[in-house]
Amino acid sequence: MRDSMKLVKAGAAFLVAVLVFLVLNMFAGALYRVGPAEKGEEVAAAPVAEKVAGAAAVKEEIEEDITALMAKADPKRGEKIFKKCKNCHSLEPGMNKVGPTLHGVVDRPVGSVEGYDYSSTLKNFGGNWTPERLSEFLKKPRAYAPGTKMTFTGLKKPQDRADLIAFLAQSGQQ
Repeated sequence: MRDSMKLVKAGAAFLVAVLVFLVLNMFAGALYRVGPAEKGEEVAAAPVAEKVAGAAAVKEEIEEDITALMAKADPKRGEKIFKKCKNCHSLEPGMNKVGPTLHGVVDRPVGSVEGYDYSSTLKNFGGNWTPERLSEFLKKPRAYAPGTKMTFTGLKKPQDRADLIAFLAQSGQQ
């Protein structure tokens, strides 16, 4: 019986070692990628971190400022994007739901809708909901205004945010 337990333990140790090797190999593969060889030459592995940093720089260059995006914003697309908002927000003046009405939200003071109980974060935020501030808030509400009641995860695409803001601006004028 003792000999069989030693065998089981040795087998388990071997399997754990193989598993650790495979996991480490996956991480190493994720960190380093070997590019295609050109003209028969060996190509050194390039750290993924360098590639990620380069991709982030490219993304920043691609991500235009909201003013430029607003110039080409499509309120019709924004209306479709608003479907993600309408469970919690209305466009009717004075009609609050889980969230405050978004009627006239563009350029109105933050935390100013009558009858809506804002989080202390937005009560004390100050300033107006400019297109720039709305865009940053809509990108990731809880990161922009920690403590907000808004649970929406955000809109990643800058053009989607611009289209939604254009729609909200247009609907607030009606």
